[in-house]
Amino acid sequence: MSRFFVDPSDVTDKYIYLNDSGDLKHMRKVLRMGVGDELDISDGAAWEYHVQIEALDEDEAKLLILDKQKFAREPELHVTLYQGVPKAGKMEGIIQKCVELGVYEIVPVFMERTVVVDKGNFGKKQDRWQKISDEAVKQCKRGIIPEVGASLKFKEMAAELSQYDLILFPYENEEGTTIKDCLRDVIRAVEAGERTMPKNVCIIIGPEGGFADKEAEMLDEAGAQRVSLGKTILRTETAGPAALAMTMYELEL
Repeated sequence: MSRFFVDPSDVTDKYIYLNDSGDLKHMRKVLRMGVGDELDISDGAAWEYHVQIEALDEDEAKLLILDKQKFAREPELHVTLYQGVPKAGKMEGIIQKCVELGVYEIVPVFMERTVVVDKGNFGKKQDRWQKISDEAVKQCKRGIIPEVGASLKFKEMAAELSQYDLILFPYENEEGTTIKDCLRDVIRAVEAGERTMPKNVCIIIGPEGGFADKEAEMLDEAGAQRVSLGKTILRTETAGPAALAMTMYELEL
């Protein structure tokens, strides 16, 4: 069943009005949809709808609401991925897989060992990456479209970390604590009444060259939990989806 997104302001008690030109073209030209066809709509905030097309033209689709439900596929755990900006097209794959796995937000970060240089056109890449997120959501039928945030410098990212309940720092030099150890310690603490279940979690992944020593020290000072993702060293494009999948498995599923 096809899924589209609208703003909550486009929803009334009986109808939803879809007016995005790209979505309308996709409905008419690609999906060959017409009056009487049914589809799913998300308002990107809290609700998803099953609707029937009552009218469809080039400017607007008038959709009759048949059913309304709270999000069924959206994780309760909000995980933000701070991703050290990788080379070439690796970011697109990271975004696609992490959106499918349930990430809430992805923020590109320029770190000391980042190879990519911002020559003033990085905003175009962000627009492209957001489209990748949009497309991935429609495929996996999530309730929201994860935002690909504006790029940050490492110190700017570090200043945001206090807002999270849990900060996971997969580090290639960590040999003692695995991500499994860390997450299961959290669960044990919750069961013992020593803390509440984390709702806002962030995962920080370095670029191809890894973290500089002073960056690792800054993360330690910010309360980040150093963890290992296993016995092998993962590529930056593998580490984010792997850490996210492990986190979702332990804290969400």
